[in-house]
Amino acid sequence: MLFDIRQETLPREDLEALQLRRLRDLCGRIHANVPFYRKRFEEAGISPASINSLADLRLLPFTEKQDLRDYYPFGLFAVPRDHIVRLHASSGTTGKAVVVGYTARDLDHWAEVMARSMAAAGVNHADVVHVAYGYGLFTGGLGAHYGAERVGATVVPASGGATRRQAHLLRDFGATVLCATPSYALHLWEAARETGVDFATLPLRVGIFGAEPWSEGMRRDIEEKMGITAINIYGLSEIMGPGVASECAEARQGMHLWEDHFLPEIIDPVTGEQLPPGEVGELVLTTLTKEGIPLLRYRTRDLTSLDYTPCRCGRTHVRIGRIQGRSDDMLIIRGVNVFPQQIEGILMESEGLSPNYQIIVDRVDNLDTLEVHVEMDENLFADEIRKLQMLEKRLQKNIKEFLGVTARVRLAEPRSIERSEGKARRIVDKRPRD
Repeated sequence: MLFDIRQETLPREDLEALQLRRLRDLCGRIHANVPFYRKRFEEAGISPASINSLADLRLLPFTEKQDLRDYYPFGLFAVPRDHIVRLHASSGTTGKAVVVGYTARDLDHWAEVMARSMAAAGVNHADVVHVAYGYGLFTGGLGAHYGAERVGATVVPASGGATRRQAHLLRDFGATVLCATPSYALHLWEAARETGVDFATLPLRVGIFGAEPWSEGMRRDIEEKMGITAINIYGLSEIMGPGVASECAEARQGMHLWEDHFLPEIIDPVTGEQLPPGEVGELVLTTLTKEGIPLLRYRTRDLTSLDYTPCRCGRTHVRIGRIQGRSDDMLIIRGVNVFPQQIEGILMESEGLSPNYQIIVDRVDNLDTLEVHVEMDENLFADEIRKLQMLEKRLQKNIKEFLGVTARVRLAEPRSIERSEGKARRIVDKRPRD
């Protein structure tokens, strides 16, 4: 289902012409109103007049997350503070929080792209949307909330926490759509079983999941257990929030990125050079319409690829592939690059394992060690010790063969790995910081 048929099906030529107009306008605005960007333009020896085609995007400087931290809280804002109607912020667990400001028009655009994303998932005015993303400074809850309202659906603003109560609300309010992190969706399913709520009897039909990496194996597990269609959505607070890109229910082969608002590139994360469509690299985004805190060539650190081939749903906007990892949370184990999602994919190939796992990294006698803890389901847990030991060895062998790194795999009891009300904590890095 299309929410805005004209914008979502723009011919590529018209879409690129719109992007160029908006890119040139963006460069003029930030050069005039943001001293940080004006200085960066001068250092690069360019001006807004240097941008005459989309190919000239490569001339412009990158923006890094550290830049937002360095200019905390309002140093990168492009409008006076009294034009800002809402502030969001990251948790700031690895440094100063990243603060994002929105004008009234920014919020309208955010609701628009989220409504497109929801419609692409098959959501309409007859749905009841249960939002289990956290509300507050985190963008997830309010982003999904206003997108669902823009579609015309009924919204249940459940937020995170009180999981057993949420299971009852899903049943009592007749939710047809669930918005949550994929790990919390499974946590909700577990809580429902414990409290006597049978997902098979619920009208729930669609799950819109994001805010953390998840694999195709995890999608299959969610769909089988919950009896729903699981849709992948992408966003990040610095750019807008959820709704930057989303899968369509018709194809589910990549997430349509709304190119009239966000201009994408894929670069080599080491050299910064642009890569051609289809090659995996780091996603870089430019906010074409953002007023409060517009960002130029923002390095997301998310690894993916761009697919410009036509989609059978009729949308012309480019699709980004499932996020394969992040260039900055990549684990380097004895010289081998390892991403958590690669390990998750191997785990999910084996029956009887839960998608709840943790990767423990440590250093013993100056050598890095890798240990994977993964929960069994209740049926496997009841199996004999010898079979479980054989499964551990097989998983260790598969990780070694596919990733080239030695890992110790430990099967854990059901529900023994700590649950999160938000993003799952997948990596525990115990290595000393030099």
